[in-house]
Amino acid sequence: MQNISPAELKQRLDADAPLPLLLDIREPWEIERAHLPHSRCIPMGELTARLQELDPDQETVVLCHHGIRSRSVCLFLEQHMQFSSVLNLDGGIDAWARQVDSTVPTY
Repeated sequence: MQNISPAELKQRLDADAPLPLLLDIREPWEIERAHLPHSRCIPMGELTARLQELDPDQETVVLCHHGIRSRSVCLFLEQHMQFSSVLNLDGGIDAWARQVDSTVPTY
């Protein structure tokens, strides 16, 4: 599993290249407070039941509030589900809001 910094993710999203899947594993109340556009929201507790919604061959950036839950999900996807390219957003959406986009609320 690799980490990606908020700045690196911003560069990737702004580049003229295929976009990674942004997998937001936070709870619905968290997503209501702050989210990234074009992210797919699947709460961590629902992930195993909804794995068929994901493509294991698509590059996937997993995010949560601070990057701790998403790290666990990245390891699970790589080790048990054979996802080929999984990245953890280092510092989560909180770091994104503080380092990249101050219009995203922090909580």
